[in-house]
Amino acid sequence: MLGPLVLAVFALPSGGKPFIVALNIASAGAATLTITSGVVAFLTFLSSFNPQVSLGAEFGAQLGRFLLDTELGRSWLITAILASVVTVLAFAVRSYGAVLFTTVLAVISLIPMATQGHSGELANHDPAVMSLVLHVISAAIWLGGLILLVVVRPISSPHELESVLRRYSTVALIAFLGVAISGYARTLTALGRWEDLASPYGLILCTKIGALLIMGILGAAYRRRLIAKASEGRGAFWMIVCVELGFMGIASGAAAALARTAAPADTVTLPQTTAAEILTDAPVPIEITLQRWFTAWSPDLLWVLVAGFGIFFYLVGVQRARRRGYPWPARRTISWIAGMGVLLWTTSGPLAAYDDALISLRFLSFALLSLAIPLLLVFAAPVTLATLVTHPREDGSRGPREWLLWAAHSPLARFTLRPVVAASLFATSLWLIHYSDLFRWSLYDQLGAEWMISQLLVTGCLFARSIALDASTTPEGRWRFASLIALTGVAAFFGIATITRADLIVAEWFGAMGRTWGPTPLQDQALAGGATLMIAGTLAILTGISVLHTKRNNRPTGSTPVPAVRKDPHL
Repeated sequence: MLGPLVLAVFALPSGGKPFIVALNIASAGAATLTITSGVVAFLTFLSSFNPQVSLGAEFGAQLGRFLLDTELGRSWLITAILASVVTVLAFAVRSYGAVLFTTVLAVISLIPMATQGHSGELANHDPAVMSLVLHVISAAIWLGGLILLVVVRPISSPHELESVLRRYSTVALIAFLGVAISGYARTLTALGRWEDLASPYGLILCTKIGALLIMGILGAAYRRRLIAKASEGRGAFWMIVCVELGFMGIASGAAAALARTAAPADTVTLPQTTAAEILTDAPVPIEITLQRWFTAWSPDLLWVLVAGFGIFFYLVGVQRARRRGYPWPARRTISWIAGMGVLLWTTSGPLAAYDDALISLRFLSFALLSLAIPLLLVFAAPVTLATLVTHPREDGSRGPREWLLWAAHSPLARFTLRPVVAASLFATSLWLIHYSDLFRWSLYDQLGAEWMISQLLVTGCLFARSIALDASTTPEGRWRFASLIALTGVAAFFGIATITRADLIVAEWFGAMGRTWGPTPLQDQALAGGATLMIAGTLAILTGISVLHTKRNNRPTGSTPVPAVRKDPHL
C-alpha cells in the first residue's frame, strides 16, 4: 500500500502508465490490509475471550464491545476503516495533491497497528512503541517500493526505468536508515544484558540484523553501479531485485518471529505500586539538580531522527551551494544547527525526562517549541537553501524542489501566513494547552505527545514566518504589528491566569505524582505560568523590534539610506 504511493509522489510523472499502475497497486494493497485487519481483529477476539461463535445477537454484542471498548479492538477497527478509505482514494484520485493526501493517510493507517506491538504494562513502553511505529513505516516504504519496481519495469522505457531506480535508491536508503535506527532503539528496550543475545529472541534478532546489514552493504556498494546496467538488460535488474527481496524476506520473517517471541526485558512486568508508576510506567525521577540539567536523557526517537536528518541535509545543502558559487551566510547555518539542537534538547533531554512530574518544565518545553525553536529555524531559511541546491525535474514528476515550491505558493500557505491568521493559530495553540483535553491526551498517550510537539512547531513556524517580512506602513505591515500586540496580550493573559489559578491543571496527573522534592504542584503550576509569560515577553521584544524597524525604514528624505532587504519569493 505505502511504497507505491511514496514513489508515485516522489518518482513518477503524473498521468503516465507507471503512475497509474502504482496507484492501482496501492489500492490493491490497501484492500488487502482492510480484509486482513478485519480477519485478525476477529481472530484476536476469539483468542482473547473464547466466545461461543454463533449468529446470535449475544455474540455480535460481544464482538462490538471488543471493537469499541478495548484498545486492541479499536486499533484494528481504525486500521480497517482507514485502509478502506485509502483503497477508494488510491483507485479514484490522480492529481498530485490528492495522492499526497492519500499517502499521508496511508502512513497514519499503519500507526494503530504498530502501537499494539508492546504492552503498556511492560518496561520502556513509550520508546518501544515509537521505535515500532517508525520501523513498520520504514519497512513498508522499502518493500512496497521494491515490489512496484518489478511491476513497472515491463511498461517503462530504459530512461524512465533508470530514473525510477535512482529515485527509489534514495528512498530505500532513507528507509533503510529508518529501519536500522528504529530497530537498534527497539533492541535497546528489548535486551537488558549481553547474555540475552543467547536467548531465542536474541538469536532471531541476530538473524534479522545480519540480513539488514547485508542489504545495506549491497545497496551501498552495488546499486549505484548497477542502475545504468539494470535499465538496459534484464540480468542486472533481476539480480538487484532478487537479492534484495531474498534478504528482505529473511528480515521480514525474522521480524514476524520476533513479534511472537517474548523479549527478555519484556518478561519483567513493572510493579506499578505507586501513582507515578501507573501513570508514567516509571517511578518518580530523582530530584533535578544542576548536573541533571546536562545529564538527564529521555530520547524520543522520532525527533532524534528529525534533528539528525535535518542537520545532515542542511549541511549538505550548504556545501552544494558553496560549490556552485553561492556563499551561504554562516549565521543561517548556525541558526539552523542551534534550532535543531534546542529541539533535540527539548524533546529528548532534561525537559523530556522531567516534564511528566513537573508541569513547569512541560510548559517551558511548550514555550521553546512554539516560539524559540521556530524563530531559529525560520531565520535559517531552509526552503530557500533547498530550492537553491536541488535540481529541477524535467520529466513532469515532482521532487523535493517541486514539492517545496508547491507548498510555499499554495493557497493554504498564503492564507495561513497572513499575520492575523498565523497569530490566531498561535493563540489557539495556547488555548489548547491551557484549557482543552489535548493537553491531557499528550500526557496519557505517546501519540498525543507527538501531536502536541508537531502542532506547536508548525503553528510557531507559521507565526515566525508571518512576522519575518519587513515591517512597514503598508496595510500588511500594520496588520502584522497589530497581531504582535494582540498576541502579546493573549500570552500575558494565559500566563497570569495560570499563575493565579486556584485549581490544578490535570490534577489527577500532576497532583498524584507523589514527589517528595521540589515545589508543591500549585507552586510548580505558578512557575508554569511564568514560562507562558516568557512567551509574552519574547513577543513584546519582537513588537519593539518591529517598531524600530518601521521607523528606520520610514526616515525622512536626507537621512542615511537603509539598504532594501530583498524578499525571498520561495519562503
